[in-house]
Amino acid sequence: MSTSEGRTDRRGFLRCMGWAGTGLVWTLAGGVPTAASVEAAAAERTGVPFSFVQISDSHIGFAKPANPDARATFREAVAKIAALPRKPAFIVHTGDVSQLSKDEEFDDADQILKETGLPTFFIPGEHDMLDDGQGKAFLDRFGQGAKGAGWRSFDHGGVHFVALVNVANLKAGGLGSLGAEQLAWLKDDLAAQRSSTPIVVLAHIPLWSLYPAWGWGTDDAAQALAMLTRFGSVTVLNGHIHQIQQTVEGRVTFQTARSTAFPQPAPGAAAAPGPMLVPADQLRTVLGLREVGFAGRRHPLEIADQTLAAQTGA
Repeated sequence: MSTSEGRTDRRGFLRCMGWAGTGLVWTLAGGVPTAASVEAAAAERTGVPFSFVQISDSHIGFAKPANPDARATFREAVAKIAALPRKPAFIVHTGDVSQLSKDEEFDDADQILKETGLPTFFIPGEHDMLDDGQGKAFLDRFGQGAKGAGWRSFDHGGVHFVALVNVANLKAGGLGSLGAEQLAWLKDDLAAQRSSTPIVVLAHIPLWSLYPAWGWGTDDAAQALAMLTRFGSVTVLNGHIHQIQQTVEGRVTFQTARSTAFPQPAPGAAAAPGPMLVPADQLRTVLGLREVGFAGRRHPLEIADQTLAAQTGA
């Protein structure tokens, strides 16, 4: 920028400052002044009410006795989303979109979800990385704007969302792993956030040691969680285990989600994890989705889990 251009920009800024008493808040971003109403600035500080939906483990392409048609139950989940009383701002899919990482499985999931008309953010599960071990097909379709193996962050309504990938380098027994590159990115990403900002972390495999004997944990999660201790509100949402389990450690709340495809046994309740058979008329009672509501920074996240079973009137 030339000196004369700089003088012009400063004069323009000083003229604009004449409006400082009219309910505008001025901020500088990259040296460029921008104005927002006092009301908008307050909303940015306190957060704007909204909701979003978490779905997980759709396993499109799965067609075994535990669920002969995972596409059908996924469509039912999408219909449930469309019927929610309040329209969600977006959907997050916390992994295992597909069963075998096939292009047609990803395409079917994508087309079914588009029926909602809502933006959807995807992170991969281990079943989404079977093609080459790096999830190329998944990233080609769903990884636009993501870093590395698919991690990313974004902001909505005063909440900072961090989507982590812990399935790219599985450890012995299937334990998840984040890796040094992703942890370094996470440190930089969180450094820009105020400690008062609510944080929602999305992952596929649990970030707490739920049942390591089955690979239900992440070997280097402690390093990520240490970075989150300064925040007043942290919620971690994951899939992988196809059932609702939760725990609280300090200020961090961990919540696992149901699958839309098939259930798995409770930790240690079987010889190994895997698709669990239930009577056909009970299948939809153990499949489901999650609605998450945010009423503002002074309020906790509201989590409402819903099964795919038909609602019955009183």
